[in-house]
Amino acid sequence: MTEQQSPSFDTTDQTASREPFQESACKLHPQTMCPAFGALRVLSRIEGAQPAMVTDQGCLYGLTFVTHFYAARKSIVAPALGSTELSSGQIQEAAEAAIVEAARADNVSVVPVISLCVAETAGLAEELLPMEIDGKPVVLVRVPAYAIHSHPEAKDVALSAMLRRFNDADAVTEEKTLVLIGEVFPADPLLIDGVLRKMGGRVLVTLPGRHVDELTLAGRGAAVAALHSYYRETVAVLRERGVGVISGAPIGMNGSAAWLRAVGAALDLDEDVVAQVADEEEQKAREFLAARPLAGATIMVSGYEGNEMLYARLLVEGGAHVPYVSTSIGPNMLAAADEAWLKAHGVEEVMYRKTLEDDQRAIKRWTFDLVIGTTASAAYAKELGIPAVYFTNILSVRPLFLSGGMIASIAMAQDLLNRRPIYRRMLDFFKDVQPPLHPRL
Repeated sequence: MTEQQSPSFDTTDQTASREPFQESACKLHPQTMCPAFGALRVLSRIEGAQPAMVTDQGCLYGLTFVTHFYAARKSIVAPALGSTELSSGQIQEAAEAAIVEAARADNVSVVPVISLCVAETAGLAEELLPMEIDGKPVVLVRVPAYAIHSHPEAKDVALSAMLRRFNDADAVTEEKTLVLIGEVFPADPLLIDGVLRKMGGRVLVTLPGRHVDELTLAGRGAAVAALHSYYRETVAVLRERGVGVISGAPIGMNGSAAWLRAVGAALDLDEDVVAQVADEEEQKAREFLAARPLAGATIMVSGYEGNEMLYARLLVEGGAHVPYVSTSIGPNMLAAADEAWLKAHGVEEVMYRKTLEDDQRAIKRWTFDLVIGTTASAAYAKELGIPAVYFTNILSVRPLFLSGGMIASIAMAQDLLNRRPIYRRMLDFFKDVQPPLHPRL
């Protein structure tokens, strides 16, 4: 058989000319990891919670791997569901056995049950699952990928399910206290609490937290601040108690002052004191921004979780041109104010439910000096010689809020922009290297 001949079982005409691969014709690249990861990450960090996951063995392996990669320090209990078990009609019994096993673990006070695509389509009767085992609550968390479109939104599903179960309708509200919602840098809640105490209020708790008791405590807050815009269901649970909701975050010069005033109104704090503290924060930011440290730079911001808009606001206030911002979450009212602010300050496109191809299109359309993006979009930008970093691992692990966070974030952007000569040398070094042909799909 010659090299051009096909095997006897292949009837494809191998001699026909092949069409070149066209990226614009394909939008199948993974845009965000399995949404169940978000739920698993939130739940595995809660002391006293022992997650049980009902899914097939392939998903179980992948999800437990990335969860332990992100420092989860507990095992995930799950039934062994392969093709035989799934087709045998015993998924219900297998799920209930996993719940019983999870409840037997040491120091367990609640069993979250995570159901994924396979369990949901294979006939798991969720309404028949036990509500508790040996006095320990069992909380169902439904995160099939066909219904939940990104892992940050799965965090919201998980947290709201837990909060609803532990929410005490008769809890007494602690006056002048604020519940923060969002996975933020550990120093940020402390900084926010310090400023609120100057105004006469305080932070009661930050969710998602590390202990079941924090879920109950959250129900006593006088108001809730959704620092991340994807926690819609969680906010709705607390809103049912009649608490005030503050969207957005204390971001930059304009955002910090406006947010502090909104918190003051929601907590019924002294208006004069609130105005004084808000003016102080605004003045600190104004003094730093007077030099317009990012003037002349064009920056792209892309990520998974919606807080990309907050970073974009900082960059714009620092003098940067940010024409394109994208995120994996869907549009919602908690993000509306930040989106409106961005569009009023020169951002031409805010892309929800973005794909990698959307980000690549933006990189081709604008001439960026810096790309703050997802792993894939940052890699694509680097291939073009553009300084680029992974948003979550580089910027989300630093302070963000109030004047201190603003200074730290803009200083990081300045440092990244200063690396442009390094990327140009790298591009020149590899310019004669031919990239491998894209394999035919």
